[in-house]
Amino acid sequence: MTRRKRPKSPGAENSTEIEEMIRVDHAGEYGAMRIYEGQLAVLKRRPRASADVRAILHMAEQERSHLATFEKLIHEREVRPTALTPVWHVAGFALGAATAMLGEKAAMACTAAVEDAIDAHYADQAERLATRDPELKHTIEKCREEELAHRDEALARGAEQAPAYPLLSGAIKMGCRLAIKLSEKI
Repeated sequence: MTRRKRPKSPGAENSTEIEEMIRVDHAGEYGAMRIYEGQLAVLKRRPRASADVRAILHMAEQERSHLATFEKLIHEREVRPTALTPVWHVAGFALGAATAMLGEKAAMACTAAVEDAIDAHYADQAERLATRDPELKHTIEKCREEELAHRDEALARGAEQAPAYPLLSGAIKMGCRLAIKLSEKI
């Protein structure tokens, strides 16, 4: 009988860099799903579905696929997920709903800001992986390409026309960077 490796506790000193990458990417994809769920909860209540809502539905479907990929990696590699999942559950939905309440342009501004922060995060991970874990690097690069497409789509749909765009975008990016740092370790 083989014993399963016990998941590491939050903040465990022997957590590897690759485990941290998988943990934070899983958390990020989960948070992205919750953001889209919050946006759709607000925007789908409107009388008619706009092209922006259809675009959000498409992006959410891709995020669902990313989340499934990282769920699989969490289980296969026996990586402890972040203990902050309940926080990201609420915070992601709240961010999505709040930006959608400001309008479709603000929802797109949220997407553009999140995806811009994720682009930098995934690029850094891919560079740090170099040739250590080609499979994980490929997964990260594939997700990054789709995240960049989401950002570009959001910008094309008028993200920069959202009320107080520079302030909104900057605050969301700062929140994403904080969430990344916390989810790596906790």
